[in-house]
Amino acid sequence: MFSKKTCKVRDLFIGGDNPVRVQTMYDSSILNADIDTIVSRIGKLSAMGCDLIRFSFSSLEDANPFSEIAKRSVMPVVADIHFDYRLAIKALECGADKIRINPGNIGAHWKTKEVVAAAKDLGRAIRIGLNSGSLPKNEKNLDKASLMVDTALEYLDDFESWGFDNTVVSLKASDVDVTLDAARRFASLSDYPLHLGVTEAGSAIVSSVRSSWALGNLLDEHIGDTIRVSITGDIEDEVIAANEILRTLGLKKGGVRLVSCPRCGRHTFDSRRMVEILEPRLMSLDKDITVAVMGCQVNGPGEAKDADYALTGIGRKAFLYAKGELIKEITIDNAEEALFEAIENG
Repeated sequence: MFSKKTCKVRDLFIGGDNPVRVQTMYDSSILNADIDTIVSRIGKLSAMGCDLIRFSFSSLEDANPFSEIAKRSVMPVVADIHFDYRLAIKALECGADKIRINPGNIGAHWKTKEVVAAAKDLGRAIRIGLNSGSLPKNEKNLDKASLMVDTALEYLDDFESWGFDNTVVSLKASDVDVTLDAARRFASLSDYPLHLGVTEAGSAIVSSVRSSWALGNLLDEHIGDTIRVSITGDIEDEVIAANEILRTLGLKKGGVRLVSCPRCGRHTFDSRRMVEILEPRLMSLDKDITVAVMGCQVNGPGEAKDADYALTGIGRKAFLYAKGELIKEITIDNAEEALFEAIENG
């Protein structure tokens, strides 16, 4: 949406006038994994609003499972490569729609050139991924943000001299100020699409706060074309958080808006557990609705009036509302299915 150049990743376009894309990274090794389970999970993440998914490609043993995943994935698949240029080329041959490399840790210049040539021949994309902890020697005594930007621009010059420009850049740090500074400087100097994220951001709460501040400010300044909220936890939470940032900024329309109370001494209905159960499933719905989950009958009916659907309760009793009207008394055990049945029939 914000950069002038575009990058094509399978049938997905990044940058230019395109929407800001949401990305996550698979959280387990694919070696000896159940491919059907991985593919099914990718489908659910896609339904939740994820656009790209990245996998570690750590050895040649990853080739077979990665090939199968790339072949069956409903969204573009990215291979994360470090150190060995041969793994980057192999991942491309195995169907990676994009690879993420740091040319500085690939080694000799000619190795990066071979990787770029393979991506060019196969019509694939490359993300130049630079983190503040993996930069070249600081011979010019630059601050970290400037060093990241200068290094990225040097790599882009190399890529262009080799006739390749299907590129995205990421400049990440665990320090929010460094992340902000690097992104702003890069955007002022280059038209290439920029992937945003705060690396090693922390737990769900800490990461969501830090990422919302950094990514929210940058996106509001029209900087950034793809985002990831890096959470030490479920990758589904990463997708939920990223999409919520985009919706809050008005960069994404529709989707389910979930409202839930923080709980107090009056609650006897376990709204926290109910939200944990409902949220991933709700976020996969292609619906533009508001759902409220309230912990007691004090605020519950009032919130129900402003929501398309609402659940509240007392003890193990639950009450289901639609458009502010009580439509059913149920139990906590069948509340989930009753809610989704009402949404489906509504």
